[in-house]
Amino acid sequence: MLDKFTLSLFALCLLGTPAIAQTGLARQTLVAGERVVDLLLGDGQNQRVLYDAPPHPRATLVMLPGGSGNIGVGRDGDLRHQENFVVRTRADWVARGYAVLVPDTLDRANLRGLRSSPAYGRLVVSLAAFARDQAPSPVFLIGTSQGTIAAMRGAAQAGPGLLAGLVLTEAVSIPGRRSTETVFDADPQSVRVPVLVVANRDDACAVTPPEMAPRIAAALSHAPSVRILAVSGGMQRSDRGCGSLSPHGYDGIEQEVVGGIAGWLQMHGG
Repeated sequence: MLDKFTLSLFALCLLGTPAIAQTGLARQTLVAGERVVDLLLGDGQNQRVLYDAPPHPRATLVMLPGGSGNIGVGRDGDLRHQENFVVRTRADWVARGYAVLVPDTLDRANLRGLRSSPAYGRLVVSLAAFARDQAPSPVFLIGTSQGTIAAMRGAAQAGPGLLAGLVLTEAVSIPGRRSTETVFDADPQSVRVPVLVVANRDDACAVTPPEMAPRIAAALSHAPSVRILAVSGGMQRSDRGCGSLSPHGYDGIEQEVVGGIAGWLQMHGG
């Protein structure tokens, strides 16, 4: 039997890109200025996101987490899982002048195996459209690990003018045991915005080998520009090579990676 989240994705596939509307804000915040927003999807369910922005954002970053995608956002702003690179660095991005939007999953669903689907791509496009409505600034998709599959699919399906660029950090390029999808399943040839591929030479995660970065870049055959940013280092505090607190998740080198990505964003309007 299909779970509720899979049925929701199927409904989105039938409906096309859903219009999403803000339905509520949490009264408490986790970080100054940060708020929890529930977005109404076309099937009547809510997509919960964390949103934070400085007074005049230079750009908005839709940050797509790795792993299962479930970060456990409570209405009071508490997070059940906040070690993922794009989650734990969100305040750093706001301090640099960027608005950030980080989506959770519906009903604590596991996104493994679903991110490359056209239906999930439509949801990512809708999140980007919501982000653009919040601030008159460029919108970029930034995915990490399994989240790069969602970012790639969203960029592949985005209409002209919606996105300013795409950032893939430690992109999944080899099928794994828990999820067989990769960024190559997410229609990379349809991406038509500038792309940055970040690869850590010391990443020991089996599904994100750094030597695959050139092949990922080559698959983006219609992107106007593709750059590979190679980094090195990081601490291994996770018990797995693909854990967030490891070189795979840039543990200990966050500022170097954030700075390198920010430099690229500025070159492309952000």
